[in-house]
Amino acid sequence: MLNPILHRLKRPFAAVFVGAITTLAFAPYQLWPLAIISPAILLLLIHQQSAKRALWIGYAWGLGQFATGISWVHISIDNFGGMPKIASVFLMTLLIGYLAMYSALFTWTLNRFFPQSNRIRLLLIAPVLWLIADWLRGWVMTGFPWLWIGYSQIESPLAHFAPLGGVELLTFLSIVCSGAIAYALLHRQWLQLLIPAIILSAGFGLKSANWVTPNPDSTTKLALIQGNIAQELKWLPSERWPTIMKYTDLTRENWDADIIIWPEAAIPAFEFEISSFLSNLDSAAKLNHSAVITGVVNQGENRKFYNSILTVGETAYGDYRFDMSQRYHKHHLLPFGEFVPFETILRPLAPFFNLPMSSFSRGEFVQANIDANGKQMAPALCYEIIFNEQVRQNVTEETDFILTLSNDAWFGRSIGPLQHMEIARMRALELGKPVIRSTNNGVTAVTDYQGHIVAQLPQFETGVLRAEIVSTEGQTPYRQLGTWPLYMWTILSLAIGWRWRTKQSND
Repeated sequence: MLNPILHRLKRPFAAVFVGAITTLAFAPYQLWPLAIISPAILLLLIHQQSAKRALWIGYAWGLGQFATGISWVHISIDNFGGMPKIASVFLMTLLIGYLAMYSALFTWTLNRFFPQSNRIRLLLIAPVLWLIADWLRGWVMTGFPWLWIGYSQIESPLAHFAPLGGVELLTFLSIVCSGAIAYALLHRQWLQLLIPAIILSAGFGLKSANWVTPNPDSTTKLALIQGNIAQELKWLPSERWPTIMKYTDLTRENWDADIIIWPEAAIPAFEFEISSFLSNLDSAAKLNHSAVITGVVNQGENRKFYNSILTVGETAYGDYRFDMSQRYHKHHLLPFGEFVPFETILRPLAPFFNLPMSSFSRGEFVQANIDANGKQMAPALCYEIIFNEQVRQNVTEETDFILTLSNDAWFGRSIGPLQHMEIARMRALELGKPVIRSTNNGVTAVTDYQGHIVAQLPQFETGVLRAEIVSTEGQTPYRQLGTWPLYMWTILSLAIGWRWRTKQSND
């Protein structure tokens, strides 16, 4: 009965809808079972289809997922791009069309090289090919690893696998569950449904695993300042000092905190332009036995610009001085927002390609932790928090917390900032370190080492988030090994699958 139903469907159009419902698995909806069901239906839709036909079905699935899942990107293009609506829609269409290529690559490769409908195809090959497509999407042209299926599982039993293998392991296990469901439906072998049941049960069992240990003797009082500065006003010269004084006044009221944190580029000026102010802030912080961390933009040698993090007050750096070597400089830059690919061609085409601060240079991939009042923080500026391997390599045995500063005001009242927070929570769970997230207008929040939000400010309001967090000792298996076990499993699975395919061909 199933095959006739599928044959009657217009498969690519059905795939668009199936891909679109995947968005409901992520924040703010978090209907996590949909992230397992949707790929299962995709596997059914490409069943016994030619490789070319499977490619278009997979592409349609990707169009549905990204048209709904990253619709918030259009807000920044439309509001700040300075181009006609039709042009902004065209650019958004290009982005969605590009990202959909990776699900198309998955379905084409699966049906081209492993067309037989069996357990090896659905339980072994499909999960690793999905991982490969995700890895490529997270690497090509600096990468865009947003909406990896594993992120949707932050509230599911699968979340407890994150300290073992990171978000990629969650993605892998989700697609194994999808493959088992698809196989059970195709072949009426309902015992295959035990596979997702066992995997989810194992996730429940891992909940009691203690990979790291909280240290109650190492508690830090935080004050996160959410300035709620309108993006269209932020860089106006007339708003520079009103913005700086807003943060200063809110800081003055919270000097009892061990560490006070301002968001990304909270200071709307180059650091060298306000050295006197920063020197005074440094002195005030020292007088109150506190430290202040802020995002700031910097100009280095040869007119290179950097998106940076600066710490003043009680630090290991001594009295304030303009020293670029004592700053964290963002490595993973946002395409078009912070650098323009093929800029000699694109910049003359439209104002969008000349957004403020769109010519940054990169910092190093691995940099020293930030020192603030005796605490060590592994930093990630805004977009960087989505790159799990970079965050992992910047966490050391001395790291107390993961610190991420952001400004999601570009994306208005959309689901983008909520998805961003969901990703930050995954970093805490993977690495066993609390995450501190300070933003301009939300989501400003603090998580514990298990990724649970313990304190949060409402979005789109000026406020100060007060929280106390505890450092942890030890390292998760993922922190020690990274994704190498999954790489090895991928190679082994492909070898087994290819050998089986060759044997079938010879028979």
